[in-house]
Amino acid sequence: MELNLAPQASDNTLVEVDGVGAYYEWTPAKSPILKAGKLGAGKLVLQPRGFALPHYSNCAKIGYVIQGACRVGIIQEEEEEEVLIISKGDAIPVPLGAISWWFNGGDSAVTIVFLGETTRSYNPGRIDYFLLSGSMGLLAGFSSEFVAKTYHITEDQAKKLTKSQAYPLIMKLDDQIAMPQSHQPNYINVISIMDCHDISAENLPLLEKVGLSASLVRLHPGAVLRPSYSTDHSYRIFYAVAGNGKIQIVGLNGALALDGEVEQGQMFAVPCFFAVALIAGGQGIDLFSVITSSRPKIGDLGGKLSPWKALSSSVVQASLNVDAEFVKIFKSNLVI
Repeated sequence: MELNLAPQASDNTLVEVDGVGAYYEWTPAKSPILKAGKLGAGKLVLQPRGFALPHYSNCAKIGYVIQGACRVGIIQEEEEEEVLIISKGDAIPVPLGAISWWFNGGDSAVTIVFLGETTRSYNPGRIDYFLLSGSMGLLAGFSSEFVAKTYHITEDQAKKLTKSQAYPLIMKLDDQIAMPQSHQPNYINVISIMDCHDISAENLPLLEKVGLSASLVRLHPGAVLRPSYSTDHSYRIFYAVAGNGKIQIVGLNGALALDGEVEQGQMFAVPCFFAVALIAGGQGIDLFSVITSSRPKIGDLGGKLSPWKALSSSVVQASLNVDAEFVKIFKSNLVI
């Protein structure tokens, strides 16, 4: 597989409004692995009073709050609207087709990165959004006649309904609009990944439906993320929340597919069965990752769970073509 696996910063601005916020995305043009793996990545930034209009997408994804806090409204399968507050370190799954809105009611910016799969996207490698309102909204596409008959209103009222909101995705709300408060304080589908580091269907049941899982890796300066690989067909997509490091990815026939560096704000993806390893730089590094499986199976090439630890010493000796004393030293260092 010859793909450009190099870490990349977002390369497209879908929408940006001064003083309100923006939505940035990674595209297959710069990161072809997204299309090959049917992955998607985007980043939402909302300034105080910034509001992302209600929408849904044909992509299951997990949002991770990098900074700040915001209010989120979610409707799943025609259920009641659930309103919750998420803050830095929280991860929130957004199921395929779920309707959501996002509002920053605080006094500082909020940034959320979304990683997911785009199997059903019209543009593989990109997340397709469908807005309920606004200049890019679904209602704006229908004629006044259809809208009037649907909602039992006059055509003039239909024009007001579909044309009043001129913003395409995000807008700034004035203080006169009181947004709903959280009424789901024990909402079980939000989890602080900073506390547990890994979320899957085992500790967040909604992920069984979403079909994804996530993890957060925090490495001190010079620490290593040992070589690991997915033992099933899962792809992994990573976002560097903070810091920097060196990264290597090895693929088919032991070929080094990537030997480079990753820094804060960049995204990279690892094909299924490829092995990835990372050494944290002088700042250390925090990595948020999403795996395209609700119950991921990851193989570790180092440590006590390494296959080298499980293999009998004679097999290791023959496989590496080394002497027995080296095997003893090698296996005794496979710890943690």
